[in-house]
Amino acid sequence: SAATNTGYRSAATNTGNFSAATNTGDYSAAIVEGANSVAVVTGKNSKAKANIGSWLVLSEWQDGIRSDVQVFKVDGEKILPDTFYQLKDGLPVKLQEAQK
Repeated sequence: SAATNTGYRSAATNTGNFSAATNTGDYSAAIVEGANSVAVVTGKNSKAKANIGSWLVLSEWQDGIRSDVQVFKVDGEKILPDTFYQLKDGLPVKLQEAQK
């Protein structure tokens, strides 16, 4: 299954296995809760989270232009499950509770 959203400060959430949640809006979120799924964010200052074994696709913007897009597997060690991440300086950055 798939959930897609393009709105500003919006959320796309999917709970099915082998599913995708994509969000293109700025300051938005993509969340997947099923196994082997993908959470994709392409908007400025957006965030994504997923379960172990799933994937995060994070993007970064500089001067109003998308400058980087990277993919990370939620492995429970480098990338934690059920935790929001953003891409900063080419690296996945875990958001603190206040930023969630």
